[in-house]
Amino acid sequence: MTDYTQYAATQHPAVTPPVPDLETQATGQEPQDLRLWLRMLSCCTLIENELRSRLRTEFQTTLPRFDLMSQLTHAPKGLKMSELSRLMMVTNGNITGITDQLEKDGLVERLKDDSDRRSSLIRLTMKGRRYHRRMQRAHATWIQSLLGGLAPSARAMLFDLLGDLKQSTYARLPA
Repeated sequence: MTDYTQYAATQHPAVTPPVPDLETQATGQEPQDLRLWLRMLSCCTLIENELRSRLRTEFQTTLPRFDLMSQLTHAPKGLKMSELSRLMMVTNGNITGITDQLEKDGLVERLKDDSDRRSSLIRLTMKGRRYHRRMQRAHATWIQSLLGGLAPSARAMLFDLLGDLKQSTYARLPA
């Protein structure tokens, strides 16, 4: 049992995952940077899996569909598939499949792009905007409940530290 697993089991028994994640499987001998990465990955995975489950259960949708609709809320005139692909950091093929499903459900529409006749813009329909607003309210509540176990000062500190990490990482990426 690693130091973290022992600590979590005694201090926070509800936090110890039923199936060990990558962090809890670490021996404690790994470099601190690797342990930090595994901890961040574990936190993101736990939260993302819960959000996926709640979206599926309460809205019969997926996280990628929610994410695509979220991007479109910021672009009332619509976005090209390539723009959606870049914003969501997935391939054009992924965007096409998600868009096809959303269009079939009447949640988005394809419009001809006046500036480029070869491409189209994807835009939320009125039905899509209403549906997304309901999901967005629920999503915000879920995030608050999942992160609510941290004191406000701890959340602020974590936010600032992750901002520092983001800047530091960008500065070290190849040009």
